[in-house]
Amino acid sequence: MKNIVAITSSLLLSASVASAAIPSTPAEKEKMDKFISELMSRMTLDEKLGQLNLPPSDDIVTGQTINSNIGAAVAAGQVGGTFNIKGAAKIRDLQKIAVENTRLGIPLLFGMDVIHGYETIFPIPLGLSCTWDMAAVEQSARIAAKEMSAAGVCWTFSPMVDISRDPRWGRMSEGSGEDPYLGSEVARAMVRGYQGDNLKNNDEVMACVKHFALYGASESGRDYNTVDMSRGRMYNEYFAPYKAAVDAGAGSVMSSFNLVDGIPATENKWLLDDVLRRQWNFDGFVVTDYGSIGEVAVHGLENLPDASVRSLKAGTDMDMCSFGFIGTLKQSLDEGKVSMADIDKAVRRVLEAKYRLGLFDNPYKYNDVAREKRDIYTAENRAAARAIAAKSFVLLKNEDEVLPLAKKGKIALIGPMANSAVNMPGTWSVAADAKKYKSLRQGFEDALKGKAEVLYAKGSNLYEDAALEAACEVFGHDMRDPRSEQELLDEALRVAADADVIVAAMGEASESSGESSSKTDLTLPDTQRRLLEALLATGKPVVMVNFSGRPTVMTWESENVPAILNVWFGGSEAADAIADVVFGDVNPSGKLTASMPYNVGQVPVYYNHFNTGRPKDPNDPSFQKYRSNYIDSPNEPLYPFGYGLSYTDFGYSDLRLDSSELAADGAITASVVVTNTGKRAGDEVVQFYIRDLQGSVARPVKELKHFERITLAPGESRTVEFRITPEDLKFYNYDLEFVAEPGEFQIMAGPDSRRLLTQPFTLK
Repeated sequence: MKNIVAITSSLLLSASVASAAIPSTPAEKEKMDKFISELMSRMTLDEKLGQLNLPPSDDIVTGQTINSNIGAAVAAGQVGGTFNIKGAAKIRDLQKIAVENTRLGIPLLFGMDVIHGYETIFPIPLGLSCTWDMAAVEQSARIAAKEMSAAGVCWTFSPMVDISRDPRWGRMSEGSGEDPYLGSEVARAMVRGYQGDNLKNNDEVMACVKHFALYGASESGRDYNTVDMSRGRMYNEYFAPYKAAVDAGAGSVMSSFNLVDGIPATENKWLLDDVLRRQWNFDGFVVTDYGSIGEVAVHGLENLPDASVRSLKAGTDMDMCSFGFIGTLKQSLDEGKVSMADIDKAVRRVLEAKYRLGLFDNPYKYNDVAREKRDIYTAENRAAARAIAAKSFVLLKNEDEVLPLAKKGKIALIGPMANSAVNMPGTWSVAADAKKYKSLRQGFEDALKGKAEVLYAKGSNLYEDAALEAACEVFGHDMRDPRSEQELLDEALRVAADADVIVAAMGEASESSGESSSKTDLTLPDTQRRLLEALLATGKPVVMVNFSGRPTVMTWESENVPAILNVWFGGSEAADAIADVVFGDVNPSGKLTASMPYNVGQVPVYYNHFNTGRPKDPNDPSFQKYRSNYIDSPNEPLYPFGYGLSYTDFGYSDLRLDSSELAADGAITASVVVTNTGKRAGDEVVQFYIRDLQGSVARPVKELKHFERITLAPGESRTVEFRITPEDLKFYNYDLEFVAEPGEFQIMAGPDSRRLLTQPFTLK
């Protein structure tokens, strides 16, 4: 075996041994710098450009790696890393080519889109955020890191931290909703979970924060579309989660597809250099999204060679799939359009990432085949995923306490999502193995075995239009039934007639959301709506279990269906988790992190909006002429940010401040009493908001500043406190200075962003 240290002196060997963790002291940083400098002094231009190239993998058969397209490119020194190869043995074979069959033996990075789990799949990120449980969020990332690293992956293209207020955008499913504060908390937790204890162990992987920046605000909710907003809005609302992830130590950042100030993010120097590196002190590396340098010309800008130059100079270090860096920079260097210093800067950052991962010390750090057999989809991991999924479900309605259902009698499970295991994990489940997962039908049958009978009928297809349904099943999730809609409906009604209660499993399919899955109609599809109407007409109790990857329009359902449980896509253990909640073994506690509109015409609708000079009187539900309101719709969403019911009830009282004045260098404490007034133990997410009543620029009507998840027994009360400092009042002013301005404020506390107790205070 050709050892990696053969390329270096004994001095470099001692440096490489220390590379098994992110350098955290000046001495360790000096060792890394020396190692990288010595290595780069030996590299040719072609070898340097190879480090900046991130091509996709092809289908590799273990033992035939050297003959694959990617294997040949690695052997030629043309690859710095690759992505979406599954299997420790395959990855080891490819790493072996890089280490043993190239002149310098520089190891590869291996990435994967592990967005919400590897084989143990957790709820889609939007659902995960609805737990409001940062320990659970971090645990999900920690388990994902353990599993992917056991399979040879050392780099995940996650977390996605884009703020989005437009549910037409399919990729809303991959983020944490509409709020900067909550999104920042999730971003930090995810980075901690992935990167663990400074990347020194072989079950810790490098995070890649995406998509930098502003991608969630694409115009009209259409994927890959333009983004245009003021810098004040960028800094105060959209930048916060990216910065939080960077501050948490994320090792890499992925640039976004969209324009920012008319310039594609991948070549936007202000964004990548001024903001990310100079203002935020990011010291990792930047990788493009798939093919984005090659798409610059399509935006109406320069061709590939010039786009490659501009991207490199802007701060992009690694080119994913455009082959612009490796294919054009050599000529651009000869033409004087780019300097060797520009290239070296990017190469150093990529090599530093490999050093920080410990790959120079042990290129096969992540290639333990025994771990792959032992540590993936374990009973322990599955139990965690099941518990976290149950926490993510949001109970939207529960009229006359229809839920939880008793485990007795005959329960009709009807709907297109009732018997489809392949749809349970949700979008971006690259490594999922759906053969291991249960359908909801199987989950119900297991939960009710020996106690109640499950009757099943599909009831309808996803859409009546086969072509529209096919657009939601592009990855082979074919669930279409060849029978006519009338035949499916008739069967469902026969089954319902024999049941005591009906559970309608409907909504979106997993690929109805995610990348390139934008929609203009967010209502329940036509044929499913007809099925639901027919089931309600039976007069029997109906529970709607709604699957979705985004906030959907449920106005009709909220008016007509007795009970609605929004389950998002709960992951590999979703079937058992849904059964746990529906049958009362777990009390639902999820809270919305994105507002659910009355209709798509309200979009974007979000809680932390600005006021207007002519706000509508909130106590008057009628249309008010010459006020900021709609003729045909309320201003407020159907279900607001922070909303979610429980099988018990919680009362809020006695919101207090220990002082009404906050000194510029001081703190005051807000407290509120929360009481479980119901008959079951339950979890509640206590939410604190602040309003700045007079700023130097317009300020939102309220902003989330603190939350706490608590558990209360029936009749139990707890005082929940929030220590407020001037730091909590800071914002970016007109000059983009981060300041807290003296003046009048309000503190608010409650169960969601709408039902709030309020007290005033002053910042001196």
